[in-house]
Amino acid sequence: MHEQHRRFYSHHLGQDIDLLVFGTWGYPVVVFPTSGGRHHEARDFNLVEAARPLVEAGRVKLFCIDSIDQHSWYAKHLPPAVRVQNHGFYDRFLSEELVPMLRQECHVDKIGVAGCSFGGYHALNFAFRHPDQVAHLFTMGAAFDIRQFVDGYHHDDVYYNNPPEFLPGAHSEHFQWMNIVLGTAEYDFCKEANYQMAQMLGEKGIPFRLDVKPFGDHDWPVWREMFPQYLNTI
Repeated sequence: MHEQHRRFYSHHLGQDIDLLVFGTWGYPVVVFPTSGGRHHEARDFNLVEAARPLVEAGRVKLFCIDSIDQHSWYAKHLPPAVRVQNHGFYDRFLSEELVPMLRQECHVDKIGVAGCSFGGYHALNFAFRHPDQVAHLFTMGAAFDIRQFVDGYHHDDVYYNNPPEFLPGAHSEHFQWMNIVLGTAEYDFCKEANYQMAQMLGEKGIPFRLDVKPFGDHDWPVWREMFPQYLNTI
């Protein structure tokens, strides 16, 4: 399986962002790491290895990227307003720098996004904020309410990065064409969050699939099983 390390300078973030790219061609899927994770996490925990057949067959090309959680949602040393502002810079890096590059490189109009645990939050939040850029959304063991990370602070920038709040009022023709899979497991402590998100999507008439594995908990073994199954729907 072809592996390439890239360092991408983001003008919005004012810093380098590292990526690991797996595959030489195929549909582009951005893989977000778990809380505070780095670009090599999906490789280190064998999530990428689980998808090897699809990567080697040229079905998908995986772009595993850094988070900046330590400067945003998890930056307890910063005021909540600054945490949210920093996440906004990350969102602009994704939508205005990374996605245009992937569109050009892979000759597609939209990309796929995926993530486990907090990476699943990033994937879903980005997909519904930018539905014109995302065709496939896969979350595994994710929760989606961000208010616990801002210590009671509330502002439009919190609202529009908190899917349980902004989704009920969000409208886009692109929602109907998105391939959405919400993955969780019977003993996953985020299971209820997935049921709640499924109910919200159902009430809005947005097509989706809720996949609840009858075993496992909030951990890599169940996510490694989910990942190639979901990628296979592309």
